[in-house]
Amino acid sequence: MIYLIVVSFIWAFSFGLIKTHLSGLDPNFISCCRMLLSCALFLPLLRLRDMSARNAAFLALIGMIQYGLMYMTYISSFHFLKAYQVALFTIFTPLFVTVVNDLFQRRFTPLFLATALLAISGTAVIVLREIHQSDFRTGFILVQVSNLCFALGQILYRKVMQEQKRCRDSQVFGLLYLGALLVTFLSAGYSTHWSIPALNSSQVLTLFYLGLLPSGVCFFLWNLGARKTNAGFLAVANNLKVPLAVACSMIIFHEKGNITRLIVGGGIIVGSLVLNELALRQRARRANASTALSQGLPGT
Repeated sequence: MIYLIVVSFIWAFSFGLIKTHLSGLDPNFISCCRMLLSCALFLPLLRLRDMSARNAAFLALIGMIQYGLMYMTYISSFHFLKAYQVALFTIFTPLFVTVVNDLFQRRFTPLFLATALLAISGTAVIVLREIHQSDFRTGFILVQVSNLCFALGQILYRKVMQEQKRCRDSQVFGLLYLGALLVTFLSAGYSTHWSIPALNSSQVLTLFYLGLLPSGVCFFLWNLGARKTNAGFLAVANNLKVPLAVACSMIIFHEKGNITRLIVGGGIIVGSLVLNELALRQRARRANASTALSQGLPGT
């Protein structure tokens, strides 16, 4: 639990840093640099003696999705949105987690669709004046693709690691960064024509900070924390960074936004997440009661 809280505070500053110091750089190049530094941090810890080749390849594939594709779409969105808007739109991640999990288990919950639509309406209140702008719509879609990649990666990682009783997270996490590095390296090479852009000292320091701490250490702590906590707290923690990031962007990095719309729309979004959490808990209670009944035990 403490891992998720600490990571959320660190991530809150990343949105403003990217917008302020890296907005002129190619998104794929930024993603590649971050994954290269994360790889350098975790590849020395790689121990695959107790892991099958199939699961090792699958973890690399998860890294391509959860960190590679996620980062390229996420950082691209900063070309079209303010930092606080990018942070705000990541609030849909728990809903994606729920929907993807339902798809894997071949079930459909109408209430989850309703909460998603409610969250979208809350977002519309906040950004009503910008919705008609094509740049804004492009940025919004990019963030949602990023959210989907991050949600899918969390679910798949937990599934794979449940089968690996003898492997520590630190011993295999380098595989995720290796997969992410592969896809971002190829994408960066294509979009930059295999050239390295000129960087000032501020950009170099920002890339090192983002690659080693928010990407390298924090993504590891996040997936580790996700395996050690319940689904309810994980959903809440997924969005803890959002109000923190919005506050950082406006107070520290001096971005301007409509506070009234932010409060009203944010309240609607929070309400949708509360409904989503209540539905998850009700489902868990029903599952526990069904299991107890099938075993001839009183429900709790």
